[in-house]
Parts: sequence; structure tokens; C-alpha cells
Amino acid sequence: MEISVAIPKKLIKEQFPQWQELKIYPVAKSGHDNRTFHLGNTMSIRLPSGHEYAKQVEKENRWLPYLQEHLDYPISKPIAIGKPTSYFPFPWSINQWIEGNTLFECPNINQKQLAKELATALKKLQMIDCCNGPEAGQHNFFRGGDLKVYEDQTLKALKILENRLPVKQLKNIWDTCTSKKYTEKNVWVHGDIAPGNILIQNNSFHGIIDFGILGTGDPACDYAMAWTYFNKEARKIFLANLPSDMINRAKGWALWKALITYDDENIDFKQNARHTINVILNEEL
Repeated sequence: MEISVAIPKKLIKEQFPQWQELKIYPVAKSGHDNRTFHLGNTMSIRLPSGHEYAKQVEKENRWLPYLQEHLDYPISKPIAIGKPTSYFPFPWSINQWIEGNTLFECPNINQKQLAKELATALKKLQMIDCCNGPEAGQHNFFRGGDLKVYEDQTLKALKILENRLPVKQLKNIWDTCTSKKYTEKNVWVHGDIAPGNILIQNNSFHGIIDFGILGTGDPACDYAMAWTYFNKEARKIFLANLPSDMINRAKGWALWKALITYDDENIDFKQNARHTINVILNEEL
């Protein structure tokens, strides 16, 4: 769905007129599931880009305040929920703006330091009681669930790429990644730990945003960044103390996403997919 700045301006004017004089403009780099706009200097507007993302609004409003109570770093904070309209048919949200740059904007970050800080932040999230939290499922594209739900997609992608990649080797890696299911207790899963959702201040980890595919279950998917972003030394730090089967599943999440976006029309997705495949293959040497 195309979402121009005219839509949030109209929504604010009609539903939250107390803020209609504030400047509304797009953030520098918006996500795929939602389009985000600044609302003045201290708030942001988050609009789902399709019906499959609309339920995220209610989920974030329900659970993010609870999570923030138990975390010592900032996360997305809902302030108000907007109603669907004839021209924008989904619920939407207003959130507190968190100062900082995304990791995308910090190419010279110390990766080893960040790997340690991010791993610690994820452990803190996982330690929060998740009783009654939303279990992995369609609502969050099965993040925290069994990676084998994407086996058909993975095998189809391997077939398409069979003349361009060592697909037999990649299939063996996939089989190893999916060979052991998660059997421990469910924990909180962010679901999209990626450079665009990690905030940096003063060259250090500061916070995490965009909890749209939040769920509970196996946290392996939250470690896929080990292959999609971190270098070899930082990868070891990020994955330190994780059991081998969780590391394998984390690699599987990275591999699945890279295979299905290998020829993506979005140049950033395509470049990262090819980088990720190279990292995974070189790791096997």
C-alpha cells in the first residue's frame, strides 16, 4: 500500500487535532511492515503497510509497556492508537520517539563491542516472564516457531538457484539447521533483530524498536544477525554461550531469508542476501 505524507496528516487532523500543528514528515529509513513518520520532535506515527501487519498495532500496545517495565534500555513506546478510516483501513499508532541513530547509519561501529551489548540486551528480554504472551504463529510469521514451516520456500529457492549457487551444500546446511527442534521453555522473541531496528548512541547500543512481529517461543531467529551483519570475530561473541542447536537454527533463519530474497527487487535486500550466503558458505570452509 502506498502511504504518502498526506495520509498521516489527515489522520492526525481528524483523530488527534491537538497535534495537527506539529510537523509531519517521513523518517529517514522506514521499515517494510510499517511506514513511519515523525510527529514533531518527540513522537512518531506508525502506519501498517498492509492488512497482514494491522494486528501488530494492538499487540504492541498490549505488551510493550509491560516489557519496558522490565528492561533497562528503551524500546518502542505506544502513546495512542488511531482508528481505521475509509482512506486508511487499518488501526495505527503514535509512539514516543527515541533519540539515536539506527545501526544502518553507523557503519564504523565497533562490532565486537556491539555484539556483546546486543547479546546482553536479548538475554534481558528473554528473562522477562512471557506467560500469556503471544505464541509464534501467522501473526508474527512464525518467528519463535519451528523453522521448518519455511522448508517448502527454502527448497523452491534452492531449485531456482541451482545453476548459480552450490545448492547441494546449502541443502546440507539447511538440513543441519533444522535437524533439532527447540524443547526449552518459551521466551520473548523480538522477531526482527536487524540494523534498522537497533538504536545507537555514542557508538554504543542504546535500544530496540519495531516489535511488530513480537512473539514467544524459540529465540534462535533473534540471532540471525550473526550472519547477516556481524564479522567473524563479532559473530563468535554474539553467539557465545548459546547451545549448538540454537546456533544452527539461527543460521537457518538467516539462510532461509537470504535464499528467498537473493534476487529481490529491493537492492538492499538483494545485496544483504548475497552477502549472507557468502558468509554462510565461507564459514563451512
